Formats: sequence, C-alpha cells, structure tokens
Amino acid sequence: QVRLVESGGGLVQAGGSLRLACTNAGRTFGNYVMGWFRQAPGKEREFVAAISWSATNTDYADSVKGRFTISGNNGRNTVFLQMSSLKAEDTAVYYCAASKSPWSQVVAYDYWGQGIQVIVSS
Repeated sequence: QVRLVESGGGLVQAGGSLRLACTNAGRTFGNYVMGWFRQAPGKEREFVAAISWSATNTDYADSVKGRFTISGNNGRNTVFLQMSSLKAEDTAVYYCAASKSPWSQVVAYDYWGQGIQVIVSS
C-alpha cells in the first residue's frame, strides 16, 4: 500500500528556498518512479520534476531547471524537492506522486499525495 505524505511547505519570500519532502507513511518506495507536480490557482496541474531510484535518471520542467533539485535518500523512503531562487510564479500546491512503471514507460502516476501549499511572496 502506498500513502504519500508531503511536508515542508509554507510561506517564503521571493529569492528564498524551501525543501519539500515526501514519505510513504514510513515504508520504502521500492522501485517506483517518484515525481513532483504543482497546481497554481486557476491553472492545471503541471509536472515539476521526477527521479528514478537508480538515481541515474532525473527530469525537470524547463521552468524550474537550475533552481529545483529532486533527490532521494539512501533508505528509499523519502524524496526531496529542494527549491531555490523561488519566484512568485512558483506559488502553488505541490504534490508528490509515484509511478509503478519503469522510467522509460511512465505515462501516468499511480499514487498521489494530498498536496502541500507553497506561497512565494514578492
């Protein structure tokens, strides 16, 4: 059973940093591909970043490249999204997601967290 729980959100000034974390209720993520998505008010949910547990594969949306870093811990039970140089347009609810598919075959995510709010004040 997969139950994703996000933490680390909050209010930050533009130019600041936040680190989001996603856990699987204390269990490991196994070989799932892990992703972060976000949804801003009035907009559709969009992809932010993804990582495979082999750590050889990562992917980022163009809008966050060079500013956000996705990583996982050695215990394979926490995924992080380090966000730096935050902008007002990064304000959104951020969601953690997990896919059972191999990296090259991910077309959708099977499990989703409830989301956590990030507000960047300008």
